[in-house]
Order: sequence, then structure tokens, then C-alpha cells
Amino acid sequence: MAVAALALEDITVTFVSQDGARYTALRNTTLRIAPGEFVSVVGPTGCGKSTLLNVAVGLLQPSAGRIRVFDEPLAGLNRKAGYLFQTEALMPWRTALQNVTAGLEFRKTDPSQAARQAGNWLQRVGLGGFGERYPHQLSGGMRKRVALAQTLILDPQIILMDEPFSALDIQTRQLMENELLELWSANRKSVVFITHDLEEAISLSDRVVVLSAGPEAHPIGEFDIDLPRPRDVAEIRLAPRFIELHTLIWRAMKNEVLKSYARQQKQ
Repeated sequence: MAVAALALEDITVTFVSQDGARYTALRNTTLRIAPGEFVSVVGPTGCGKSTLLNVAVGLLQPSAGRIRVFDEPLAGLNRKAGYLFQTEALMPWRTALQNVTAGLEFRKTDPSQAARQAGNWLQRVGLGGFGERYPHQLSGGMRKRVALAQTLILDPQIILMDEPFSALDIQTRQLMENELLELWSANRKSVVFITHDLEEAISLSDRVVVLSAGPEAHPIGEFDIDLPRPRDVAEIRLAPRFIELHTLIWRAMKNEVLKSYARQQKQ
């Protein structure tokens, strides 16, 4: 059996408030990502999807369980992972090119070499002529492209993505999804993609993992996505097999979404 790029084993995460109240976001959650595998995690609001990513990248220590990265125990930050956040993470005082070079600067890369690499990555994400623009001069989709280049320039072996396209309009979102698939297919990094959008999850992934409603969220189903690659995310959604998969996974999710909604109504 091949070594997992990322293995979260029996993870439990419990938060304790100042008044001593305890909230268990995740309970006995196991998730393994193979090298080069694209896995999406879906589930209702508040089910601990982002918590799972924070554990995987080393920003949050689990209350119980083990994290292994290419069969090595994780201690501290996961240096083999790049993290693409949902919220805007670009530095507004730096140009697009300077934002992309930031990680290389922290690694003490020669400035001229870092600038060349950043320019190449901006070309790859379709922003070759926008390197001198500041974030406020770019559209939402352009800023996402800069953030993607900023992450990928560091050549992480694992890419963690927390609803990175949720704020975009549907047309821009589909363009970014196709862009992501094209970049991923070039070197097949391991990806963990968090999303509320089941169609997005199926369109992008090799496998979709469904989490139960929180508290004490845990996986309740895993589904192999046997759609052919390469894919166009708009066209693949018209395929009969896509519709079959969507129906199958939604049946697993529906009760959990209703539970989550009912809980929110009571609060």
C-alpha cells in the first residue's frame, strides 16, 4: 500500500471556552490523501471542514489523534503544504509580483531569481501583464489567481484549499476551477479542497468525502469520482454519470444538512 501524502488518524478536536464549556468540533475523524490525489470534503455549515484543514497544516493541535505527512509525524507547521484561504490574504501594499515573491523572500531566494519565477507563475495563471498592479486594481478573480500563484510558486507537495472560489461569480468561478485543474494536472500535487458546493466537489475531484453535521462531526461517506479527465467543469456537469454521482452523494448529505439547519434555527 502506497504511503499517504497526508494521513489524519482518529482526529478529535475539542474547544474549551473561558467559562469551561466544551465543544467537540471533530470526533474520531480519519482521512488519508494519496500522493497526487484530489479530494474534496463537503458537509453542512459548521461541520468542522476548516478545522480539519487547520489541523492538517499544523495551525491547530488536535485533542486526540495523529497526523502523518508522507509517513512522518507532523511536528509544528506542515512545511510540505501550501494553504489557500477563503478570505483575501494578499498584502495590499505590495504589487501582484511582490505578493507572489513573498514566500521566496522568506526562504532567502535571490531577489532576481524570485522575480523571474514570480513572473513565470503570473504568466501561468493568465496575469502576465498585471505584475505591477496592486490588489485593489485587480478583480476578485485576478486576486484569486495571484493567491494561487503565491501558493504554487513554493512547490508544495500538498495543497490545502478552504473554499477558495466561494466569493466569485459563477462564470469567474468556473474559469478558476478549470484553471486549477489545468495547473494540478501538470504536476499532480495532493489536494484537499473544502467546499459547500457539491457540484464543485464532483467536478474537480478524484474522491469526495462527506462529513456529518456538527458537533462531533466525522466522515459518513466516501465516493470515488469516476468521471474522465481532463474535465471542463461546466461540460462535465451535463454528463449522465455526473448526475448519478450528485444524486448518490446528496442522499448521504441531505439529512446532515437538515440537522445543521434545524440547529441553527434554534440558536
